[in-house]
Amino acid sequence: MLRAIHSFLNHQDQGQDLAEYCLITALIVLIALGIFWHVSGGIQDIWDTANTTLVAGNSHPGSGTAGTSVTQGNLGH
Repeated sequence: MLRAIHSFLNHQDQGQDLAEYCLITALIVLIALGIFWHVSGGIQDIWDTANTTLVAGNSHPGSGTAGTSVTQGNLGH
């Protein structure tokens, strides 16, 4: 009788383990999203700075290689 009760109680723990793993996974995902959200602002700032530098470098007439500049109209032609 005692073994039957013991096996019944042990059998119910399997579902609890799955729920705990799901909760831990959800917590890890939320932490990762928070970190990504925080870091993405810094990445966007670096991208904006690089873009501004490239635009400023391309806007000066004498800054191209051998005095030529590539525009969208003569790209590869």
